[in-house]
Amino acid sequence: MDHNPIRPWRNIERRHSRKIFVGSVPVGGDAPIAVQTMTNTRTADVAGTVQQIQECAEAGADIVRVSVPDGDSSTALRKIVSQSPVPIVADIHFHYQRAIESADAGAACLRINPGNIGSESRVREVIAAARGNGCSIRIGVNAGSLEKRLLEKYREPCPDAMIESGLDQIRLLEDHGFGNYKISCKASDVFMAVAAYRGLAEQTDAPIHLGITEAGSWVPGTVKSAIGLGSLLWEGIGDTLRVSLSADPVEEVRVGFEILKALNLRHRGVSIVACPSCARQGFDVIQTVAELEERLAHVREPISLSIIGCVVNGPGEALLTDVGFTGGGKDAGMVYLGGAAARKLGNDAMIDHIVGLVEAKAAAMREQSALQDGGVAV
Repeated sequence: MDHNPIRPWRNIERRHSRKIFVGSVPVGGDAPIAVQTMTNTRTADVAGTVQQIQECAEAGADIVRVSVPDGDSSTALRKIVSQSPVPIVADIHFHYQRAIESADAGAACLRINPGNIGSESRVREVIAAARGNGCSIRIGVNAGSLEKRLLEKYREPCPDAMIESGLDQIRLLEDHGFGNYKISCKASDVFMAVAAYRGLAEQTDAPIHLGITEAGSWVPGTVKSAIGLGSLLWEGIGDTLRVSLSADPVEEVRVGFEILKALNLRHRGVSIVACPSCARQGFDVIQTVAELEERLAHVREPISLSIIGCVVNGPGEALLTDVGFTGGGKDAGMVYLGGAAARKLGNDAMIDHIVGLVEAKAAAMREQSALQDGGVAV
């Protein structure tokens, strides 16, 4: 996190939570907020599932969840885990035996749903398998699948029922001496989810996984997730997150990072500040930004770029970004580096030039990082 003493209003004080590990990825404590996603392939399709995991990892996913609904899936999981570049969470519902098989297959974490995992004796067997294989557990409460007794008590899904479900499962794990867990309490209703997470955060120091479940397709799902997750993150709540979209899982990763970047909680890749364009624009801003996003998608270093169509806000925005271009002159604009005007450049050469500047800065950042670590930049 960027704790800039000059801009203290940009800093969020995160809720204190204890640290666990999902494979090699630290979660909670002072660890960066991890971005997760979930595959939507058939798990028994090992090649297709591994390919999707690799694509998500390339986009920045720290952890990927894979559904394990049947024996074929748990058999395939062993091969998937062995080929995955990131830790795998096995998503378990109904069949506690799938959790045991997944732990034996090398899953880094087991996601169990208190609403359908079964009796305490079954959970006890899952705990033993997790402990024996070095797995963590995510308690995954969901408003759509609460325990029957809680629905009878509260008459409908609500924040109090979700909190009670989660705390009951926490007590069960801790009564059996298991502390390597995190927890989530998701709902598709933003208000319900936020209220449940706030209440849960007050009653446990367990790492919290955030999500607005079944949020919808790309646009509405992104909006709902940004409002719900953004509200909680702004309050310091959340140690991992997943943006649930009816879309390519890679898009979930991208949106997750954009939410974190907007809150100054984590930075990855190029952040483009761009105007919506109007009659003052000196070049086609929308097309330019679309092309730059595509050509700079491979850059992982946190670099800020401003693309502004005219001189009303362009110079001011350029003061705050690493690289900038502001339109204004006839068929030309001004290039900025480190907030200072560098040179005039024709619009026709602008995209290639900007790409070159960003890639050069990324390479310099990698080299500096390697020198600090005593390694070699790649």
